[in-house]
Amino acid sequence: MIRDQIKNAQVEAMKAGEKDRLAAVRLILAKLKDRDIELRTASTVPDDDVIVVEVLQKMVKQRRESIEMFKNGGRDELAAKEQAELDVIDGFLPQQLSEDETKAAIEGIKAEVGAASVKDMGKVMAVLKERHGSVIDMSKASGLVKAALA
Repeated sequence: MIRDQIKNAQVEAMKAGEKDRLAAVRLILAKLKDRDIELRTASTVPDDDVIVVEVLQKMVKQRRESIEMFKNGGRDELAAKEQAELDVIDGFLPQQLSEDETKAAIEGIKAEVGAASVKDMGKVMAVLKERHGSVIDMSKASGLVKAALA
């Protein structure tokens, strides 16, 4: 389980004295705890790895946006700090599909649901997220689906 890998990474970072890595791992664990608390009242709780991947993907998206804003604002030292956190977070995510693999998955789903125009984008995106949500960056996939249906 991914959560166990994160907890082990916390112990390893403590033993090795890697303060920056430890801070990033603790941040991940805090976000996971927040998500667990949110799910206490949920009627159905998804598989633990699904929860962890969702949290990690959200954190990656936030870091990428922050890096872009810091670079645009001339704050390279803050961008570097965010990049270091992003690298740690990325290390726990499952291997992402390449662009070609993503396009192949989109084409398969497009044929399966009979999508012909951009109006069918929602159907394709729903199936794509359901099947490959943990290994595809959905923001990039959105553009690829749109291009495939245009």
